Amino acid sequence: MDDKIAKKQLDDVLASERERIDELDTNLLELLAKRRDAINRVASLKREHGLAVYHPAREEDLISKRRAQAGRLDLDPDMIEEIFRKVLRGSRITQTRSLADKAVKPGATVLMVGGLGAMGQCLGQWFSSAGYTVRVLDKEDWDNAEKLCQGVDLALLSVPIAVTEQTARRISKFISPACVLADITSNKAGPLKAMLKAHPGPVLGLHPMFGPTTHALDKQIVVVTQGRDGDSCRWVVDQFADWGAVIVNAEAEEHDAAMDVVQGLRHFATFAFGQFLSRSDIDLERTLEFSSPIYRLELGMVGRLFAQDPELYADIIFSSPQRRELLCRYVEGLAQNIEVLRNADVDAFLEEFKRIAEWFGPFSDQAIRESTFLIDKMIERF
Repeated sequence: MDDKIAKKQLDDVLASERERIDELDTNLLELLAKRRDAINRVASLKREHGLAVYHPAREEDLISKRRAQAGRLDLDPDMIEEIFRKVLRGSRITQTRSLADKAVKPGATVLMVGGLGAMGQCLGQWFSSAGYTVRVLDKEDWDNAEKLCQGVDLALLSVPIAVTEQTARRISKFISPACVLADITSNKAGPLKAMLKAHPGPVLGLHPMFGPTTHALDKQIVVVTQGRDGDSCRWVVDQFADWGAVIVNAEAEEHDAAMDVVQGLRHFATFAFGQFLSRSDIDLERTLEFSSPIYRLELGMVGRLFAQDPELYADIIFSSPQRRELLCRYVEGLAQNIEVLRNADVDAFLEEFKRIAEWFGPFSDQAIRESTFLIDKMIERF
């Protein structure tokens, strides 16, 4: 009988505490709603006064303060940081969405050349949502190009790299001298030169470092290469900034050299990894049963590449003689390791490993932190 009474008392206490937890959870949600309302008021003020949404210094200061508060309250600072980074990102997205329907140049007309492609549709939707008039000129529309180009303020080339220069020459016959001619290809030197030669008016090179499945431009990078008449092009750059993008200015040659590594080498190395796996007698599903989180993460990036449009990656990998030469040097560099492997030359391997580690320097510590974060997220989700 005493056991039954004790269990009843325990159940009552647990029920009471669970009700208290539910009440606290409700309070948390209500506080988040109040915070959202305050964010909306801040967003309105920023929109009214043309202020930037993202302030990195303020956000990092806020995170530092919350970590310190967590320590004083005997809470895990890492957990609190993660919570507040999610809250802050949600706030930024809320603010940028409130700015998404505001045109920097009200009444302007945007022509998406190649607007039926994935990126063309994506950017066309962003411009349309901001209130711009958006027209599309795709492969079947050139007979109607003169009419489509009338009154256009921005002609944005969203076509494969291989035909960008040709398209710039072709469209320049129809747009007015005051129209901004811009492109979004991942090569800048050739397209920028072609646009400057073909069009006497404002010219701008853009490279959005995100794909067409991106739903928010919060902290997404857009590389800007100036062509001609930067003042007339300013509204285009400001529009991306208002959507939450981080603007990185670069000369065309500097951009292309970086993209040889950031895109060309990375995508080709991923292609080669997938190619080797597919040609080997490897049971892919079985390897996943033995996989560590880091292997699954790496394999996920390989699988991600082969789930997309092969022509897009061919366009990137074969985009310039300089890029192809870099990739040939990469393959030749891999071949230099054959004798090390065949001879089991551990000393040579260790010597090279230490040299490379020294070259990476402090970035290695940053890489450990960032990859550990990603691995932890993988473990949480899968």
